[in-house]
Amino acid sequence: MLLSRAGLAFLLVASIAGASALATPTHKKSSSPHARTARTSAHSAKAGSKSRKGSKSRKAKLRGQQGIDTARAIEIQQALIREHYLTGEPTGQWDSATVAAMQKFQGDQGWQTRLTPDSRALKKLGLGPDYSNAINASGSSFADPKLAGELPASQAAGFAAASGVNR
Repeated sequence: MLLSRAGLAFLLVASIAGASALATPTHKKSSSPHARTARTSAHSAKAGSKSRKGSKSRKAKLRGQQGIDTARAIEIQQALIREHYLTGEPTGQWDSATVAAMQKFQGDQGWQTRLTPDSRALKKLGLGPDYSNAINASGSSFADPKLAGELPASQAAGFAAASGVNR
């Protein structure tokens, strides 16, 4: 029994070794730019003061809001003056006094003070989004339905017929 197990183990090891010996290695060309970088760097070093062909100077694109609009700055300054965090008249300039007042307001609320203005702070100052034209705003076509007594008779009859309720 022990001899047959040893024989099986030997055959297994031999078959694995034979399969790996018969396998042919495959070499794949690298498609990464790293292989070319060394060659290009050496070429650039030879070129001396010449720049690489096709290289362009790239400016970083500015993304997002770059500043606060004058009208919005006036609204924020008016709210900060009303809440006694800023003194004087609103100028519309997002100056250091306005930044300091906004940071103090946000700090007093327990919010971050590094980025200004915070959306929670604007809402707290009464400068949040305006939903007066929203689909479910009062006075819109999607406002609360009229009472049954206020409906025209033909419309009430249509509702009753559609619901299956007999009157």
